[in-house]
Amino acid sequence: MLQTAMVAVRDRQRLQEIVTVLLRHGLGDIADRLALRQWLSGSQAGGVHPAAEAATPPQRWRMALEQLGPTFVKLGQMLATRADLLPPEWTRELERLHAGVTPVPWDEIEPQVEEDLGAPAATVFPGFVAEPIAAASMAQVYRAALPDGRAVVLKVRRPGLRRRIDADLRLLDQLVAMASERWPGLGRYRPRDVMANLAAALREELDFTQEGRNAEAIAAEMAQRGDVWIPAIHWAWTSERLLVMDFVEGAAPGDAAALAAIGADGPRLARHGAEAFLQMVLEGGVFHADPHPGNLFALSDGRVAFIDFGMVGRLSPRRRQQLLSLLAAIVRGDADALSAVMLEVSEGGTPDLPALAAASERFVARHAGGVHDLVQALDDFMAMVRDAQLFLPADLALLFKAIATADGMLRRLDPAIDLVATVAPPVRREMLARYSAEEIGRRGKAAAAQLYDVAGEVPQVLRLVLHHLKQGKVQAELEVKHLDRVSGAMERAATRLAIAIVAAAFILGLAPRLLTLGPAWYGVPVFGLLGLVLAVGSLVVLLWSFRRRR
Repeated sequence: MLQTAMVAVRDRQRLQEIVTVLLRHGLGDIADRLALRQWLSGSQAGGVHPAAEAATPPQRWRMALEQLGPTFVKLGQMLATRADLLPPEWTRELERLHAGVTPVPWDEIEPQVEEDLGAPAATVFPGFVAEPIAAASMAQVYRAALPDGRAVVLKVRRPGLRRRIDADLRLLDQLVAMASERWPGLGRYRPRDVMANLAAALREELDFTQEGRNAEAIAAEMAQRGDVWIPAIHWAWTSERLLVMDFVEGAAPGDAAALAAIGADGPRLARHGAEAFLQMVLEGGVFHADPHPGNLFALSDGRVAFIDFGMVGRLSPRRRQQLLSLLAAIVRGDADALSAVMLEVSEGGTPDLPALAAASERFVARHAGGVHDLVQALDDFMAMVRDAQLFLPADLALLFKAIATADGMLRRLDPAIDLVATVAPPVRREMLARYSAEEIGRRGKAAAAQLYDVAGEVPQVLRLVLHHLKQGKVQAELEVKHLDRVSGAMERAATRLAIAIVAAAFILGLAPRLLTLGPAWYGVPVFGLLGLVLAVGSLVVLLWSFRRRR
């Protein structure tokens, strides 16, 4: 592909790195199918790493993605949410993805921080410490203090990261296009949609001002809760590459000693964390999409703190209604409602309706005693979607993965927590609100307003249609698959028909003359006999062509 060649010239070094990693992890067949070895010299190829030789295919891909860096780690993390597309052994392995990184030395990152602040960090923040307290693939975090003594942290984007990610996205876009041509079956996995979601998620995470806005949106939603705390963003020093926010002094859910030191009540904290997460999902529509133990802390005053809002999910009002219907169908064990919701939310596929109904019945039978494990119920639901070859929208897939992550984190605080019991009251409350007289009246007014607007346009549309009918200008557009084949067949048929007509006219016109001209054989004119033989032969050929086409 010419476009691929042009991209590769611009990003040749990065492409060579990608191909080398693929070969190193035993994925040479992929490189060969995509004709990528041509970009390597003989010395670059290398052999397969011993760890990859003994690994399973999911493990090889996980190790390769980790080595390729943040763009590919993010791609793997997104695919880990797609239990509706990938089998469990793949999603489980991709869930283990992490980008092991070495911190960037302060003297390399200092010029960028000074450029963003307009002055040295130690001048702006008297309590600044140049040793990072955390380092990830996208950013490093430093302790500091404001002039008034308030403890804050500086989250700094790694230098040159945007340029590298942009190059990765360009290359991935071309590789996905090439793979889709060579493997038509990839269409089932909607690779173009996955790439679009990846690019949007990465570009949002790269902009720390967006993370600040996410944090403030969730803080506004949690404002009435006295048991949840969201760190404040300090916008005076925040920019695209630098985020300054309050420092959180608390205990991580997995640190039993720290929890005991502050006298934390694990079950109470777990309940508050679960309720807050459900409120984000069902009421606000903006939720923390990566609630792992490192992003939640127990505070000494009994509150729960959420941090790191670079990765959030968003649910439209319509999607929240669909989610309520799904959760209600799962909790009630309503197979018909479950099938209906699956069809409503899916974004592709042509399911076998009787098979889908049977799968819903099996789901209900499996959970006949009541849903006791919400995560397991959602896993079973995703398996149903996968078996039916449907395609869930990305926002729901991300939510289900976030619920599973939150469940694991909350169980560290309270191993006996029951998410079903926690989710039932807000679902019941939201369902009652959905069908309340006030809500029905509001939706009725909105529908009436839309009908009123449409009614105002009807006379004009009718006049336009009648005008076109009078002028004979009504057009219809039809899409016919394989139209080139149809037109070719019609052209061949017309040619045969024309030849047949000309031949018939020729025979009919000359037959009377041929019967009276030329020599005779046993009293039969030779020209007439030859004409008869040609006519019979032509008829046989014509009949044979019809038979062959059938």
